Amino acid sequence: MRTWCASPWCAVGETRTVTSMTRQRRAPHRRAVWLVVLAVLAVTLFSVLVPLQAVSYGTPLPFAMLAGAGVSAAPLLAVAYPRTAILVFCSSAFALALAVSADRDQAWPWPWSVPATIALSVLVLVVTVVRGWRTGLVPWAVSNLASLVVLLILPDAVSVAAATANLITTASISAAALLVGVLLAGRIRVGEELTKSLELAAVEQSRRMLVEERTRIARELHDVVAHSMSVIQVQASTARYRIGELAPDAAAEFDDIAATARGSLAEMRRLLGVLRTDDHEQELVPQQGIGDIPALVESVRRAGVEVGLSLDPPPGDAPPSAQITAFRIVQEALSNAVRHAPGSAVQVELGRRDGALQIRVHNGAGTSPGSSPGAATAPSDGGHGLRGMQERVALLAGTLMTGPDPAGGWTVTAVLPWAGAGEDRT
Repeated sequence: MRTWCASPWCAVGETRTVTSMTRQRRAPHRRAVWLVVLAVLAVTLFSVLVPLQAVSYGTPLPFAMLAGAGVSAAPLLAVAYPRTAILVFCSSAFALALAVSADRDQAWPWPWSVPATIALSVLVLVVTVVRGWRTGLVPWAVSNLASLVVLLILPDAVSVAAATANLITTASISAAALLVGVLLAGRIRVGEELTKSLELAAVEQSRRMLVEERTRIARELHDVVAHSMSVIQVQASTARYRIGELAPDAAAEFDDIAATARGSLAEMRRLLGVLRTDDHEQELVPQQGIGDIPALVESVRRAGVEVGLSLDPPPGDAPPSAQITAFRIVQEALSNAVRHAPGSAVQVELGRRDGALQIRVHNGAGTSPGSSPGAATAPSDGGHGLRGMQERVALLAGTLMTGPDPAGGWTVTAVLPWAGAGEDRT
């Protein structure tokens, strides 16, 4: 069963939710793409670095595989664990630079090989984007300082000119990667702020449209419905004076019509106050509650309808939100029964059971010609009675069931949670 939200801000909340869900769906997709790219790069670097170290630098193959895995996998590891990735990379790169053979080919760059330089640049880039330029500066500085330490430990491993050129090249490329990372991080941050600004703009637009719609509805209610109800109230109140020799029963009936019209006008004023203000806690008249249900039932009985009422036990200490919801459900169910099942008996039952307020309104099949019991509360009728009940029950996280019975009657059953419903949100 679909639930409905009666809060005027549901449209705003739905707009915010849809936008946030869209952004949340895009973020994992982009992250997955970058993880795949880094994984492919790690495998490629490992495939090139290990044979190169073993053949051209004379590094023992098992050691080359172990240290090469640390160097190649560090950029991928940096996405989730930047500090661990920095430690693994610096240790592995330092070990590879030291584990070279004395009779290797001096033409190969040292202490940084080409795959190791690429891995360092990608690591600096990823760490800078993920954690900012301060953290990204750490692997750049530590790796270049470690290279100087390697030169001090193995001063005769390569000529000074070749080592200097290698260090300058590696430091320059990794510094460029650091700069690119800073720019990318700034671009991502600006994009996120722009997205949030667009979300806020969409929310404000929805809020403005909602306020305008509420104002329009309030204006229509005031200019059309309230005016008509005022005319009905005046005509009913003055009927005994305008119509000569009016029977006492007829005069009482006109008085009841006038009283009902006055009550409807009071409800209309309260509704207009809600529609015209953003503060939903402001009420112009007291809300009806369970204590008003007997009077409601009595007014229906005076109209000639047989209505039974059972309050077992009388749930008079229910939270305000449950009180008004219970009253509105009974009111709407009785109204539907009177309109669409004329002549049928109606039974109203309210009670507190299993920590919840349980409401049941049942009417039998109509006995008047042309009656169609329950038709107005069918979900396909396009009316607002069932929707209004659903909205109120949904606000309290309760349940509502409506439907016909085999005998041709109609039953409305609602369960409203007792605990946690103390805040009046109606």
